[in-house]
Amino acid sequence: MSSNARRIFAQRLRQIRQIRGLSQEELADMAGLHRTYVGSVERSERNVSIDNMERLAKALEVDITELLRKETE
Repeated sequence: MSSNARRIFAQRLRQIRQIRGLSQEELADMAGLHRTYVGSVERSERNVSIDNMERLAKALEVDITELLRKETE
């Protein structure tokens, strides 16, 4: 079972990626990560490291806190 923070991160990552019109593969390339890794993060299967959270946030051009904020906040 994944943590609440992991689920929030996964949902926000997918949401922002889709808003930006990026595929998982495009985001992975921009962040220097593998496509399957990004997919597993979005499904909240992985306990993503803070370093990779930062890489994904930079690739999406958002502050890392945006990826941990519930949509309604």
